[in-house]
Amino acid sequence: MTSYDFICIGGGSAGFNAARVAAALGQRVAVIDGARELGGLCILRGCMPSKTLLYMAEVLHLAQNGKKLGLKIPAALADMRAMQARKRLIIADFASYRQKALTSGKFRLIRAQARFLDPHTLSLSNGRRIRARHILIGTGSSVSVPPVPGLAETRFWTSDDVLNLDYVPRSVIVLGGGIVACELAQFLNRIGTKVTLIQRSQNILRDHSPEASTVIQRAFVDEGIELFAGTTIRNVREDTKGVSVQFEHDGRLVTRRALHLFNALGREPNTAGLNLAAAGVKTRPDGQIIINRWQQTTAPHIYAAGDCSGPHEIVHTAIQQGELAARHAAGIRPLHPVDWSLLLNVVFTDPQLATIGRLETELDAAGTQYLTASYPFNDHGKSILMEANYGYVKVIAEPKRGRILGAEIVGKDAGELIHAFSGPLAMRATVFDLLKAPWYHPTLAEIITYPLEEIAEQIK
Repeated sequence: MTSYDFICIGGGSAGFNAARVAAALGQRVAVIDGARELGGLCILRGCMPSKTLLYMAEVLHLAQNGKKLGLKIPAALADMRAMQARKRLIIADFASYRQKALTSGKFRLIRAQARFLDPHTLSLSNGRRIRARHILIGTGSSVSVPPVPGLAETRFWTSDDVLNLDYVPRSVIVLGGGIVACELAQFLNRIGTKVTLIQRSQNILRDHSPEASTVIQRAFVDEGIELFAGTTIRNVREDTKGVSVQFEHDGRLVTRRALHLFNALGREPNTAGLNLAAAGVKTRPDGQIIINRWQQTTAPHIYAAGDCSGPHEIVHTAIQQGELAARHAAGIRPLHPVDWSLLLNVVFTDPQLATIGRLETELDAAGTQYLTASYPFNDHGKSILMEANYGYVKVIAEPKRGRILGAEIVGKDAGELIHAFSGPLAMRATVFDLLKAPWYHPTLAEIITYPLEEIAEQIK
């Protein structure tokens, strides 16, 4: 039986980067990945294909609304086959790079599925068994099917299906209001599909502030998406004409029909087939692996990172978690756990929604005092001339010295603008520090100075 210092189960963002670091530290490393294609969720079926298509849909939307800018554009339509061809070409490059890195010889790549036999031994689907001193679980997540009456019996699309569409569907009902639901609902609407979005909680993007969610909801409705939030889904049915969803909304029973159903009600950790009990690894009821701040599971020599352990399903944090686990397993000291007070999050709707650091709900729950100030995009020169009037910039700061605690941006290119806070937040900078920097006029980034100045005035 072959033995290793460090084994990664899964070759996605967490597993690959953990293996890369462990190998660089002189460890004997193996990566076990039995997926049909190598590359991980982000490259193959997540971040990169979705953002490629979203950008194309944004260009289409701008062309279709050229009249607002004084432009005569007779027609602008989505050519889905051409869009898919461009997406495949781009993703193939990303996937090829990852595949080459996985097969570079710096560590052993084993193309199989794995399950635990005991805390140090894995049984592989190719019939072999291997052992390791330390193991990282980075098996990611998959689309969940919540217990909505009729959903499991109904044919529905997942995000994979939407990302591979080579035609424009006439009508789609989207179940869910999370990031994937919102990004792809807007994509479908912009390519010409009649979209109805049904969300169970009171606001879409419920993990964000109600204020931010309201801006996105208004933009969706203005673009023509039929949106229902605060619903109770009663049943889902399929017949020869398509699908129907019956739900309660504002005290009445509502039914909507469409040709297709897109299930975007969330994802669940890919942990069910790992036989974690044999390894002494405990999970939460939803299958998410319990970890400590060093990424260790309840079996200290076994680590977990990325979607299968959380707490956030974000690629750059999965990379941080995987690298931390590899260093901790190799005995590198001192180490610092992932700093969640620097958490960065972006929703690629249009307008985009981006946050960083500690936000008001967290600070309120902790009883931490803070100052806040915001400024709207519809009163800023550059955004006005771009017809980008949705949203605002909000800055949150400590009340005595003005140290920046967090920021929230809803608006044009918010995902780019939020990075104006990344370095300063990590360096524990104050609003006064940022106001010493030059801000070019007229730029979108210049809008950040207004809430900074307001907080500075409050402290003075």
